Amino acid sequence: MATATTYGARAHARAQEGARTEAMPVVPASAWPAPPCAAGHLVWAETVAGGNYTHRVLARGTELRLTDLRGDACAHLLLYVADRPWERLNVADTVKVQWNAYLGEDRLLLSDQGRVLASVVADTSGRHDALCGTSTLVRNTERYGDGTPQSASPAGRELFKLAAAKNGLEPRDLPPSLSFFQGVEVRDDGTLDFTGSAGPGGSVTLRAEQDLTVLIANVPHPADPRTDYVSTPLEVLAWRADATRPGDPLWEATPEGRRALLNTAEFLAARGLA
Repeated sequence: MATATTYGARAHARAQEGARTEAMPVVPASAWPAPPCAAGHLVWAETVAGGNYTHRVLARGTELRLTDLRGDACAHLLLYVADRPWERLNVADTVKVQWNAYLGEDRLLLSDQGRVLASVVADTSGRHDALCGTSTLVRNTERYGDGTPQSASPAGRELFKLAAAKNGLEPRDLPPSLSFFQGVEVRDDGTLDFTGSAGPGGSVTLRAEQDLTVLIANVPHPADPRTDYVSTPLEVLAWRADATRPGDPLWEATPEGRRALLNTAEFLAARGLA
């Protein structure tokens, strides 16, 4: 076998240079064929396979666009302040403070400190969820026969554990997550109605309002009623931009949002970061 020796394995590995698969990071990101930003501003370009995960640390002001390429991606998202991971996405406060359980354009993603982690600046999907979290090992084992990361049906929480470990975080650091591209609505009787996907090509763009550690797991929504494990590729692109500032329409959109943005600006200013 060509890889039976160290020399053969090295030659085989080097021969793969430049090879591409459908789902993989593009390094450098500037090699992405059609960047959605000015030349040289792209900092992250990746296609995440169904049943896989990714992670990255992004600077304040970076815009992050997620795209459901084929209509069956589901991007489960966790956010942490990069140098203070105890300040992290709080889904309950994100819903409660803004008086709205549904994610979409002009919504803010909040921490439990009353500060903004990210803002939603564009949304062409409209099918998202802030109520159900992601899938678990027990649940996926019951539904699909396995939920471990290396299986054909990995659970979102198990993939989040791997992404977290690569950023110095532990399982206890994993709060409930948000889901993009697979929707859920609350009926009048309080039960949940799974509305599924808006179809291929839907995208959502977030703006980092602080330096963030981003964890993404692309796995089926836990309320997806299909018996098969269906998860298709997710496109992830991020580029340098500017954080939200006074005068931006988002800043004055609601009293609650204005307060959260003011809290964030004051905190960053005290640290010399804004």
